[in-house]
Amino acid sequence: MADPESTVINTNVKQKDPSEALVIAVTTRAIFNLEEEHKLYLEKGKEEYARHQQANQDKPLPPGTAFAFIQATQYVNEKILESNPAAKDLFDILVLSNNSPESGVRIINSAKHYGLEISKFCFVSDEDSTQYLKSHGVKLFLSADRTDVCNALRRGVSAALVFQQEVQAPSTPLRVVFDGDAVLFSSETDQVFQERGLEGAVQYERAMEAVPMGEGPLKAFAMHLGKIRKKFSEEKSPIRTYLVTARSGRDMGIRAIKTLREWGLAIDEAFFMDGAPKGPILAQIQPHIFFDDGLHNIQGAQDVGVPSAWVPSCC
Repeated sequence: MADPESTVINTNVKQKDPSEALVIAVTTRAIFNLEEEHKLYLEKGKEEYARHQQANQDKPLPPGTAFAFIQATQYVNEKILESNPAAKDLFDILVLSNNSPESGVRIINSAKHYGLEISKFCFVSDEDSTQYLKSHGVKLFLSADRTDVCNALRRGVSAALVFQQEVQAPSTPLRVVFDGDAVLFSSETDQVFQERGLEGAVQYERAMEAVPMGEGPLKAFAMHLGKIRKKFSEEKSPIRTYLVTARSGRDMGIRAIKTLREWGLAIDEAFFMDGAPKGPILAQIQPHIFFDDGLHNIQGAQDVGVPSAWVPSCC
């Protein structure tokens, strides 16, 4: 991406204006299952990995955790263009890879095999590839590498860590689930909870009820998603968004709802779990992706086959 030779433009896909589009960057290990290949890379090195990829360049890689999410964004684009063929505020997907372009041919062929509309394949040799995210207008970065995710978050880009898992392929429309504190919202109330316990957090929320919460790491992405969501009526929308939070609705829900209203961020459904496990409700929603800062919630989602992305607060 720092070098034109490292970016492969997909001429079969109409290129989008990054200033208008919702640009999502996804790494190869997030969109495809490359666990065996990654193990080979770690055990036998870059050259052996490259030889393996080149020898298997015509063998499609199996889908990874973020695959269904990326597919669903394509469905949303189709619906937008059906109503307005000149629309520019579409999803724009680019794949970010530390492969060389030669060993990355398998990635390109795999995307083509599945009919994925990837606009660019960016092959980056730099140790910190996240330094190029903002120049591409990226609004969300999904990676299987924690260091990459932390670097992106430090750069002010919405980002989450994707774990390889078995996924039940959801149907359309695109369904995205956000946790509240430390994901959509800042971690201020979580910090109060750690210092003063539940009662102290409840008292704090009551005192601050009229004051909107600060921005969390995924607020910017959620706002862009909400902007696309507003193009459609609720009945015909190809996007559904959810808030699933450990907060209780009675004691701590009002401030969350008022904050969303202040931001102008419409959420289709909100679930205040009052500390109960999130897995059962996520199994009912069947989202294409679920963002949470708690690893126990990520595990609970994985247990029911929900594609999950961890937003680390301890980078």
